[in-house]
Amino acid sequence: MTRPAVGSIWRRRRSRGFSLLEVLVAFAILALSLGVLLQIFQRAMTTTAVSADYSRIVALAEAKLASVGAEIPLEEGVHTGEPEDGMDWIVSIEPYQPEGWLGEDPSPAMQPYRVSAVASLPTGAGARQVTLRSLRLGDVFDARF
Repeated sequence: MTRPAVGSIWRRRRSRGFSLLEVLVAFAILALSLGVLLQIFQRAMTTTAVSADYSRIVALAEAKLASVGAEIPLEEGVHTGEPEDGMDWIVSIEPYQPEGWLGEDPSPAMQPYRVSAVASLPTGAGARQVTLRSLRLGDVFDARF
């Protein structure tokens, strides 16, 4: 009988499977990769939640700004009401005079107003808040007509 060469025994032994060191290195790489992926996923979820909150806040501020002149009278003052869906709101109306305006004061029927709608959502990390501003022209129809 012939004895197998030493090199062929080494090759058979080497091809049986992975060594413990190779398995440990593979698990370490897998653990690091999963950790990074979970952090990315968690940040994406947080960003999505914050974005959804701001979308709701902006929608409320837009609705309150649009209600000026209908539900909220277009006259100087500060208006607020019950919180809506956990969000607070304030509408502020003040007369507006353009900078550098050299003409006479506008007539009461043509008075421009600066309207600000502020909506906020209290959270554990502080309040998320949105402010929208617009200019509105006072009622152009005189009650005498």
